[in-house]
Amino acid sequence: MSAGEVNNKIAETSSNGEALTVTIIGVGLIGGSMALILKEKGFAKHIIGVEANKENAQKALELKIVDEILPLYQAVMKANIIVLAVPVSVCEQLLPQILDNIDSQVVIDTGSTKKGITDAVKNHPKRGRFVATHPMWGTEYSGPQAATRDAFARKATVVCNVAQSDTNAVQMAEDLYKTLGMYIVHMDAEDHDVHVAYVSHISHITSFALANTVLEKEKEEDAIFELASAGFESTVRLAKSNPAMWVPIFMQNRENVLDVLNEHISQLRKFKACLEKENTDYLKELIENANKIRKIIK
Repeated sequence: MSAGEVNNKIAETSSNGEALTVTIIGVGLIGGSMALILKEKGFAKHIIGVEANKENAQKALELKIVDEILPLYQAVMKANIIVLAVPVSVCEQLLPQILDNIDSQVVIDTGSTKKGITDAVKNHPKRGRFVATHPMWGTEYSGPQAATRDAFARKATVVCNVAQSDTNAVQMAEDLYKTLGMYIVHMDAEDHDVHVAYVSHISHITSFALANTVLEKEKEEDAIFELASAGFESTVRLAKSNPAMWVPIFMQNRENVLDVLNEHISQLRKFKACLEKENTDYLKELIENANKIRKIIK
């Protein structure tokens, strides 16, 4: 199919409201969950997967998450919408190449950092066909076997730098997320990266650090499992997260994460000082102040 034919097909499909062909690059937790829901809700009539891991590719086919697995550029040319659901470092490498090879298709990413990827294509002649997004959902699990139809509902999707994207591309991307049951928040890419450092990235670092602390102190792992309560399990749940995903995120958002981490260390020192000095009044004050989070998270 020529580029012109693809363009005509996209225009015809979009205008008459028919279901679309969606290519998902990276058929893991996020991409796989998207595929399941978009097909079930009728947004996509055909889901194409692109997956570098052969075992994951086979699993995605076995679980009927995707209809077929194709090489990257063949999958791009056949799609109306291309979803990049791969680590942020891979996104930055692939996105310019994909934009080089599209006509009027819409490309969205799902990465947890936004400034790096928007900067990577800010001068690309087809920048308007790209919509920078971050669906605010995830679990500690990975791979197509972790994909679920229960994902995304009533969660936020951040859409960044909309003025740099074509209006119809933004509309199509937002229609996709609304089909997933999400609500839309518009934000500048730099502001996004600051905010997610507070609400997501520091939580993962804290969980990794706590897990390492406990594993270091508790050499007998059976004792951990016997004594672990719901509170401990919920706190260290994120420590199960895939390093292939989180190392690039931390490095991409390094300055913001360091800023939040410094504040977090300062707060830990306050608790440490209370215990060292047996200052029960200040310890109570710190905990009462923390309780104010109830007004935000209910």
